[in-house]
Amino acid sequence: QVQLVESGGGLVQPGGSVRLSCATSGSIFSTAAMGWYRQAPGQQRELVAVLTPTGSTNYATSVKGRFTMSRDNAKNMLYLQMNSLTPEDTAVYHCTLGMWNYSAYVPQYWGQGTQVTVSS
Repeated sequence: QVQLVESGGGLVQPGGSVRLSCATSGSIFSTAAMGWYRQAPGQQRELVAVLTPTGSTNYATSVKGRFTMSRDNAKNMLYLQMNSLTPEDTAVYHCTLGMWNYSAYVPQYWGQGTQVTVSS
């Protein structure tokens, strides 16, 4: 069974940075596609970054150039480095593990989420 546990969220000032971490269990980590979703109150869930099994990354337009997703296969860890944060980035961020299917990401497992609040 796959378990995903996020950490690293909190209160950040506008323009600041934060790195989210996702600890994973399960032997499929190194060959799976992984993604970070976020959901702000009253808004639809948004896929902000995907890391494909081949190692390429795709980002939502809203975060491109500011967020960087990476993984450490040896530690079974996934990261999301978030820079130049704005209040619009305030949301609960979820780590997911899933499938990369015909250039589309299909999440199968979800973490419980970590809150990121960008405010002065």
